[in-house]
Amino acid sequence: MRKIYNVLAVLAVILLVSCEKERNYPWNDAWDKYQHGEVAPETPDEPAAPVLPDGKERLVWIDAAANFKDYANSQENINKDMAKIKETGFTGVIVDVRPTNTGLLFKSDLEAPLTKVDAWVNGYNWVERTATFDYLQAFIDAGKKEGLAVYAAINTMVGGCDCGSLGKVGFLYEDESKKSWASMVNTESGIKSCLEHTKTGAKFVNPANDDAVNYIIGILEDLASYDITGIILDRCRYDDHSLQSDFSDVSRAKFEEFIGEKVANWPNDVFAPGASSLSTPATPMQKKWLAFRAKMIHDFMEKASAKVHAVRSDIRFGAYVGAWYSSYYESGVNWASPKYNTAAKYNWASDDYKNYGYADHCDIMIIGAYAGTNNVYGNGEWSMQGFCKLAQPLFAGDVNFIGGPDVGNSTGFGNGGQNDLMPDIVDACYNASTGGMFFFDLCHIKMYDYWSGIKKGFDALDK
Repeated sequence: MRKIYNVLAVLAVILLVSCEKERNYPWNDAWDKYQHGEVAPETPDEPAAPVLPDGKERLVWIDAAANFKDYANSQENINKDMAKIKETGFTGVIVDVRPTNTGLLFKSDLEAPLTKVDAWVNGYNWVERTATFDYLQAFIDAGKKEGLAVYAAINTMVGGCDCGSLGKVGFLYEDESKKSWASMVNTESGIKSCLEHTKTGAKFVNPANDDAVNYIIGILEDLASYDITGIILDRCRYDDHSLQSDFSDVSRAKFEEFIGEKVANWPNDVFAPGASSLSTPATPMQKKWLAFRAKMIHDFMEKASAKVHAVRSDIRFGAYVGAWYSSYYESGVNWASPKYNTAAKYNWASDDYKNYGYADHCDIMIIGAYAGTNNVYGNGEWSMQGFCKLAQPLFAGDVNFIGGPDVGNSTGFGNGGQNDLMPDIVDACYNASTGGMFFFDLCHIKMYDYWSGIKKGFDALDK
């Protein structure tokens, strides 16, 4: 985020946003670096793979918090909007069933049902659920009626939320036995639990913590028992403190095992307290650290994929990631194919970084091509089309991917009025992605009445 904003300016902007993916948008930091020349614009360095002529998908994301006021207590609203989604030309939906607060919108004995979320509805308030119908099953039933695929998404490495004036919720706050799972942040004043940090928003667990990992995989096992098309993992990454996490004793021990030596001066030999960016150039230890964190996410994805496919061999498993690969290492994720030699292009990557790409463990990938209204077409990062073009060599044919925009929060979208741009967005993202496209989020489509523009774009594809 731009740190020059004062508190009042930030609050003014927030009050204008009525539905959102998260309070701290991860793409903003990367966009700032691009604008200020810290990250060079990326362009394809090899010919794009041919796209599939048919069999693609057209999906819309349904964020739990942003749409809770409409769906938490109304199967009628679910049925009505699923019919509208089908009529517009979408082939399926991605339904968020575990927001950052934690709490589930499907049946499992591992975590309590979700009863409220924080959302911007007539101000910043709790939106409560009093209904007892199975939320996910309602979408599945409506999907079957309309002939729509239904993917279920969960916020993965999260355990709660500091919701500011509304309070703090989630098992990391409420369950003493799980507090040790919380991500440990390398702050200027020492290594601290993210629960003690003043930053509001989602609170993450440590992906290197075996207990946390097994807990989440258990949730996925229960989710896979539903008759859904697939599972998409959101926020399957390190927390919003990026390079400052995780510096727990657990991570230190596993990192030392990974590199085969003790780290004499922790955390300084990796990062100085409070450091939030790589050295220039990245030190050998920092490169090892980036590879280690990517390995933790890779190993989780491998286990999760095996577990859900053991429940149902035909289920489609994958993740949502930000398309800005050139800086996504900050989130501890290598979402590319292990065939893609990251070190050949990026000087922050070690030679073995490529080994921890996890695309080959996925059946589908969703990439956020979150560029602004003035950057629909292009060949490089920070254009919607460019993001999708760049993803093709990164995935190296291991998995089909679906790219798409955020039509509510990215630059130029905040005040609506972009219906005429929708056909270009469809054309740019659908034709540059191997598996189709998606829109984030349904609430923005409804709020700004983008139905006709999207339908026009889809209709053009069918001619």
